[in-house]
Amino acid sequence: MEKIISYPISVIYYLLFGLCLAVFHPIQWICLNVFGYQAHKKSVDYLNFCLLKCTNLVGTRYTIENRETIPQGVPIIFVANHQSMYDIVAMIWYFRRFHCKFVSKKELGSGIPSVSFNLKYGGSVLIDRKDPKQAIPVIKGLSEYIEKNTRSAVIFPEGTRSKTGKPKEFAQSGLKILCKYAPSAYVVPVSINNSWKMVKFGFFPVGLGNHLKFTAHKALAVKDYKFDELMEITEKAVKEGINEYKQV
Repeated sequence: MEKIISYPISVIYYLLFGLCLAVFHPIQWICLNVFGYQAHKKSVDYLNFCLLKCTNLVGTRYTIENRETIPQGVPIIFVANHQSMYDIVAMIWYFRRFHCKFVSKKELGSGIPSVSFNLKYGGSVLIDRKDPKQAIPVIKGLSEYIEKNTRSAVIFPEGTRSKTGKPKEFAQSGLKILCKYAPSAYVVPVSINNSWKMVKFGFFPVGLGNHLKFTAHKALAVKDYKFDELMEITEKAVKEGINEYKQV
């Protein structure tokens, strides 16, 4: 029944969602090329605010837990499970004070209004998942960027999104590079719940009435841990905060 009801609602939803992407693409270009980074950052923030408001139209609610515990004035490495594109939209807006930059697959770097522009010119990095050697210097550059500018990197160690909410095995290489070249950073594990339900029917129609929950766990100073220990603590924190993992 939900799927049937969602069809007409989804048409309106995606029209509004697409309109936001189309309108903000030239706004981003103007902000970046005329006014610089800070103006572009604001335009991206408000783009994602508008996208979140679009999701409210399909009954989506958001809860962000422990955001106030995240250290400020230091580089941050957010490590999260990945369930859908809505993970990114929510993190950009709700964690906007930390200037989130993403490790994304290169396919997202072209063809998507607003999204591709921000990934290419907003400080994020694009990697070829089929070429691990190419990813090393790219991620190294991101870690040096957040270290120098006191900003944040977001990495999804599963590599691809979970279509059922159940977390996949975490890869270590990306986080290891980030930690190595951003030694003053803090790793903040983040558990994401129910984002996958937005796309449980595929791209169309969109899932209705979902409550997305983002939980930030205790921040871990990179300098205080050996990497293997840091990785173990981080993965455990993320997975233990995921509903589907608890049910296994």
